[in-house]
Amino acid sequence: MPRSAQWAGIQRVAKKAHRLRCAVVLGLTAQVVVVFPAPLASATDGSKGIACSASALIRAINVANASPGADTLRLAPRCTYRLLADPGTGNGLPAITSQVTIQGRGAVIRRDPAAPPFRVLFVSDGGDLTLSRTTIEGGIAIDCPNEGVGVCGGGISSLGKLTVNNSRVRANKVASDVAVAAGGGIATGGDDGVGTAVLVDTEISGNDVAYEGSTAGFAVGGGLFSNGPVTVSRSRIFKNRVRVSADTQSSAFGSGYAAFASATVKKTIISQNRSDAPGGDAAGALTNGATEPTKMMVIDTVIRNNTVSAPRGEAVGGAVATPGLISLRGVEIVGNEVAALEGGTAYSGGVHIGQPVTVVTIEGSIIHNNAARTSGGGSARGGGVGNANGGTVSITRSRLEGNEVTAGGVGVAQGGGIFTATGTTSVFQSTVSRNRADDGGGIYKESGTVSLEDSGVKQNVPNNCAPPGSVPGCFG
Repeated sequence: MPRSAQWAGIQRVAKKAHRLRCAVVLGLTAQVVVVFPAPLASATDGSKGIACSASALIRAINVANASPGADTLRLAPRCTYRLLADPGTGNGLPAITSQVTIQGRGAVIRRDPAAPPFRVLFVSDGGDLTLSRTTIEGGIAIDCPNEGVGVCGGGISSLGKLTVNNSRVRANKVASDVAVAAGGGIATGGDDGVGTAVLVDTEISGNDVAYEGSTAGFAVGGGLFSNGPVTVSRSRIFKNRVRVSADTQSSAFGSGYAAFASATVKKTIISQNRSDAPGGDAAGALTNGATEPTKMMVIDTVIRNNTVSAPRGEAVGGAVATPGLISLRGVEIVGNEVAALEGGTAYSGGVHIGQPVTVVTIEGSIIHNNAARTSGGGSARGGGVGNANGGTVSITRSRLEGNEVTAGGVGVAQGGGIFTATGTTSVFQSTVSRNRADDGGGIYKESGTVSLEDSGVKQNVPNNCAPPGSVPGCFG
């Protein structure tokens, strides 16, 4: 059975985040592309044109904060605003404390590589920022904007209202040797779930979160971390990373997006993100740490080619890992991998159900060509779906195909398509086919309940279900 410490740790992060205030349709083939529309012909609401200099932008934000009502700041088209100094706040730009819209018109706001570390933007509690057609780049957070414990929000940290349209948040960093590092690109939400975010047609890429302490800690949310309600639509979250110090019993999870409050992700691609925790615990590209009744909804989305690695430790949920409530509808989960080499434990190349209270619904989706791997006498279970700790999962009108579990010739490799232990797994009008493991190529039921209704389990290697007779209606 997988250790519960990782999921208990996720809940501790949620509590810590409160204190810190940082806290496809199937067959979809087209890439989600961030397109900057043509510049607006005119500006409204007393908008101001901002010269192509960081000092001009800083002055404009200060004026906007001080003026009554909403302000719109129009950046110089395709300008790069280079931030060279931290005024002592940990942020390159003044905190947003009022209602401000920044129309980037293709501009970049970048911390200069020669500058000292600081994040680019901070939205205070009560602030309201709408960011459009802007790139936020190169931020390096040095704090979390409350109490001074942990580090969060390399590019943007928000405790207020944040809306990001047609923009990019890329190549930002968070590193901490104390407790928690969170939100390489964006960290949003604060005490008691204060703070909201909406991201549309936005790209979050190449951000990095590192916990560098010598005792147990957490690296969370490589691209995006949320402790308040968030909606992400028509966006791309890719090539982000979370990592922790080796052999410190630390946890790295949510390399693409880690949510600790209600979240909706739709028509988005989450790809090529990576979680690394040598000798510790690592979990998927998309994680939901929110407690019941808060729920994550994932709709018409592709989650592909993400990697979770924990040699000598435990790696779970290559694509999705959750101890809470999550619904996956019209989702393609493909090419993800969990690897716990050197005698480690790997669960759930695709979707991991992590706690007895976990409820996962999978509908109209395809989970294919994912893998769980170990070596050195370790164990690997659940190439497609792993219900490993007593949760409940319902799979309807879906396909689990070509998933694989391997143990390098020694150790345990079970449940190429589905692995269940102590929980309840129900499969309706679905197929489990062409999956592979050392035993239970289609389904392995260690304990708990697995039921099939109008579903087929076929052409799996070396057998369809194991132990023999453990899954009613499954033969071969």
